[in-house]
Amino acid sequence: MTIAFISILASLISVVNPLGAVPIYLAMTADETSEERKQTALKTSMYFFFILLIFFFAGVYILKFFGISIDAMRIAGGIVIFQSGFSLLSGEFSKSRGMNDKVKDEAMEKEDISFSPMAMPMLSGPGSISLLISWYMENNDWSDRMMIVGVILVSALLVWITLRAAPLLFKALGRGGLKAISRIMGFIVMSIAIEYIISGITELVVNRFPH
Repeated sequence: MTIAFISILASLISVVNPLGAVPIYLAMTADETSEERKQTALKTSMYFFFILLIFFFAGVYILKFFGISIDAMRIAGGIVIFQSGFSLLSGEFSKSRGMNDKVKDEAMEKEDISFSPMAMPMLSGPGSISLLISWYMENNDWSDRMMIVGVILVSALLVWITLRAAPLLFKALGRGGLKAISRIMGFIVMSIAIEYIISGITELVVNRFPH
């Protein structure tokens, strides 16, 4: 159980990549006081937790409503995750999360950035949501599903710690250091994506063309 917990946590946090959000978070909270930043970090992590929790439990019903098979979602999710990993590898993390210049300008004018754009789409995007829906379908035992809820909670805690320590992390690692870590994470994320695409294609072929 412990190994499974760590493995799932590593996969989820690699896709979420809170370190990649540090420079953007600092830029968008540049005018905030230390106390205001603490509140933003707390609210972002809470929104992050509830967004992923809702999609974890409701995602399968959304798929059924639109008539989408879990195999098709694995393939589509794998492609999205691969794109995200490639963006990390090429140093374009923010663009992969829909953070273009227009979105950044709008965010700078908002009083509260914790829900949008920080919690969504910066941290909880299509990649992490597709992973969670897949895990829900793959784990029929409720003890396993509750373990994944624990993973989501620990991920939210890591997001909170990362954002709280963002100024220190940026000072210690610098933009170059954060990009280097993001590139390593990008390689891991791309590997996770390929596994999901292969799994989705294999299951799709087996289900559609049984022997």
